[in-house]
Amino acid sequence: MIGRLLDIAQKIEGLYRHASTHAAGIVIGDRPLSQLVPMYRDPRSDMPVTQFNMKWVEQAGLVKFDFLGLKTLTVLKVAVDFIKKRNIEVKLEALPLDDQKTYEMLSKGDTVGVFQVESAGMRKALIGMRPDCIEDIIALVALYRPGPMENIPVYNARKHGEEEIESIHPKIDYLLKETQGVIVYQEQVMQIAQVLSGLFARRSRPSAPRHG
Repeated sequence: MIGRLLDIAQKIEGLYRHASTHAAGIVIGDRPLSQLVPMYRDPRSDMPVTQFNMKWVEQAGLVKFDFLGLKTLTVLKVAVDFIKKRNIEVKLEALPLDDQKTYEMLSKGDTVGVFQVESAGMRKALIGMRPDCIEDIIALVALYRPGPMENIPVYNARKHGEEEIESIHPKIDYLLKETQGVIVYQEQVMQIAQVLSGLFARRSRPSAPRHG
């Protein structure tokens, strides 16, 4: 009996225990999806979904997009319309990214209602970072997740001169200069791999053709 139990357990180990739907993932094909991949209908929704996950659905030839609906954009539009009633026109795309008063506000943690930086934990992180450029905000949003979050104090200490930036390797110092010597982005990992492996090293100038 125990042997049969272990045999069955080994066969189902690693299998998905339930079906889930990506919150914003949309797949696009050149014909009905049922002709390309197996489909599934979630009993809680009328929208059909693929049985393949986001990794395998692309290998099946489908194009995957993530469409996010943000109420923040509506709030900004309403705010601009209200301000316009006072004969003040604000163009969101023209707002400067180096406004000192804005960074002073962020450094105080006064960000309730500000997308991605309004949680209590994020406000505390902002107070510790005291951002003074858009790159700080981008780095904080990237760091504020399980795992990388432990690097926030390191980033802050190096930014404020409380800790010296440690060089991981001289060849990649320039890649990490913007993030205080901390590896933050996937793109940095890719660039580091390229540089240290010499994968895309600049080719030497080809020699002049020989005349025979």
